[in-house]
Formats: sequence, C-alpha cells, structure tokens
Amino acid sequence: MPQSSWRSVPLIIVSAGIILGLSMGLRQSFGLFLSPMTQALHIGRGDFALTVAIQNLLWGVTTPFIGALADRYGTGRFLVAGGVIYSAGLFVMAYGDSLFWLHVGSGVLVGLGVSAAGFSLTLAAVARSVPPEKRSVMLGLASAGGSAGQFLLLPGSQGLIDAFGWQNALIVLGLLALLIVPLSAVLVGKPHAMAGHQQSLGQALREAFGHSGFRLLTLGFFVCGFHVAFVATHLPGYIVTCNLDPLVGATALGIIGFFNIIGGLLAGWLGGRYPKKYLLSSIYLGRAIIIALFILGPKTEWTVWIFSAVFGFLWLSTVPLTSGLVAQIFGPRYMATLVSIVMLSHQIGAFFGAWLGGATYDATGSYDLVWYIAIGLGVFAALVHLPIRDRSLRAPAAA
Repeated sequence: MPQSSWRSVPLIIVSAGIILGLSMGLRQSFGLFLSPMTQALHIGRGDFALTVAIQNLLWGVTTPFIGALADRYGTGRFLVAGGVIYSAGLFVMAYGDSLFWLHVGSGVLVGLGVSAAGFSLTLAAVARSVPPEKRSVMLGLASAGGSAGQFLLLPGSQGLIDAFGWQNALIVLGLLALLIVPLSAVLVGKPHAMAGHQQSLGQALREAFGHSGFRLLTLGFFVCGFHVAFVATHLPGYIVTCNLDPLVGATALGIIGFFNIIGGLLAGWLGGRYPKKYLLSSIYLGRAIIIALFILGPKTEWTVWIFSAVFGFLWLSTVPLTSGLVAQIFGPRYMATLVSIVMLSHQIGAFFGAWLGGATYDATGSYDLVWYIAIGLGVFAALVHLPIRDRSLRAPAAA
C-alpha cells in the first residue's frame, strides 16, 4: 500500500521503534522502584510484585480486544489513548500514598496503557507497511526500539531516583510517556483484505485456533513472559540479596537492553533466512542454559554483567520471530488480533513470573525456586516450537 511522503517506511519504523522504546523501557524500570517504594509505602516485595503481575495480566487480557478494534478502525486512536493512560498511571504511582493507589497506577492504568501502545498494534502497523520479503527485518528493527528504550531509560531512571527521589523520577517518566501521542500520527491506518481472502474476524479466529502451530506458538510465548517479567521485576532485588550494590542491578538491566538491540536485529535478519520456529527453540534453550550457569556460578559484578549480556541477547529477540511467524502463516490482515492473543499467553506467563518471584521470596527469603522453574520452562518452550507447521496459508493468493 503506497505511503504518503510524510509517512514513509523509514519514518514508520523509527516512530514504531520510539513508541516501543517508551512503552517497554518505562515499565521495565519498575524493578528499580521496588526497594524505595516498598520502604516508603511499608509494603512487602510480594505486594509490589502483585501490582506488576496485575499490570501484566491486564495488558494481556485487554490486548486481543484492542487489537480487534484496531484491525477494524485503525491503530492511531488507540495508540494515542495508550500514551495518555500510560502517563496517567505513572503520575498515580508518583502521588499515590498506599498499596491501593499503586495497584491503580502501576497495575490498572499502566496495564491498559501498554496494552494499547505495545507490540501488537505497532508491529501490525509495521507489517502492513512493508512487503513480505522485508517484513522479518523490519519487525526486528522496530522491536529493537523496545530494547533501546530499556538500555537508555533504565540507567537514566536510576539516576533520577538517586538524584531526585522515586516520586520525582516517576513524574519525569510520566511526561516521557506522553511522547507516544504525537508519534502515533505516523502509524494511523488499518489493514485491508487481500484479494481472494475476504475473511471475517470470526473466520480468522477459527482458522488460527484450529491450527496446531498457532496453539504451540501461544503456549511457548507463555514462557517468554514468565522469563522477562521475573528478571525485569526481581533481578535488581536478587542482586541486592547477593550483597552487591543496587547500581549493579540497574546496570544489569541496562546491559540487557543494550544487547537486546543486537539480539532483536539479528533475530529479524535471521528470521528472513531460516525457519523461525528453529530460531525460537534455540533462543529458549539458550535462556535455560544461561540461567542455570548464572545460578550455579559465583555472584560478582562480572558474572552479573555476563549473564545480563547473554540473556539480553535472547531477551525480546522472540518478538520479531513470533509476530513474524503469525504474519507468515496467516497474513497481515488480522495480525494485530492474532498477535494480541499470543501476547495474552505471554502476559499470563508474565503475571506468574512477577508475582511468584515476590511471593516466593516473602515465603522463603530466596528466589532460587523461581530460577529453577524458569530453567524448566525454557527447556519446555524449546521443545514445543519444533513441531510448528509454518507453511503460509496465504501463499496461494500471493501466487
């Protein structure tokens, strides 16, 4: 579909990358607020983890509905709403004085905001703007924006907390979230039906749920959510329990963000040349191995940073491959809806990763059990991706 001069493909990729950098980077910084906010509000780590878990679950539950509406009415208005709600959630976190308001701000509002301004809508806008042979690379470029946001915003957030306190830091982050609103203008529009495939949404859903590959992909993405939410929420706290400086934790998350830029770009490039299902299996197996080595090894600054670099390389490299596999099999017409359903599984996993980490620590004083669960889930995900049938159902129309 031709783009107007001010909505060229490069500008779409850049805008999508910045939006993902903000929506992903801001929420990934929440782990840095765990210690100061639990002390200030007199709550436990489990309480804080629960609010992040609520955020992840609400993000997942609402995304399919927002994705379906965006497929019907266009992405722009929902991205704008997401930016405004996201910002409001951060302001409520800053000014709230109890666990209830933390749940409202971090749990409900941020969950709704990132649902509308997250991967599903932005990547769907990118996918419909580029030809199929370039789709995997372009999805990787846009996804790398989420990693760049994490790399830039995490150390910056820690610096704001140290210099101005956690409340003022959240206010600054809330103002940054509003940048999503003007950037959304470049991603307006909605998909159009392909010739020969006048499919309704109901037909598309029945086709997807009747496809074993879609079910396995959805099941495997649960593991990605568990890993990412657990590490993002609890790695800084875990590092403190290892008698290391809190700055090491902030640096570790920043390193994850930096190497995820490389991993996301490489995954997008490889996904255009090799079967995506095998790349996904390799990523999940790699996660299981590096977690096992990290848990069994000594805990020093260098081992933390090496773990962060390798895990960061594997962090969100699953996103362009997973979303690209959905587009490859089913086409871009209902991609926002279908990716949103896969994302729901991701966020259910994220709920358990964030919540179980805090609950286990409060009950046992250790994160070890959850680390071992993460290893087992990584092996499981590596196996379930292998039998996915990845042949395109839209290939006859293209031919």
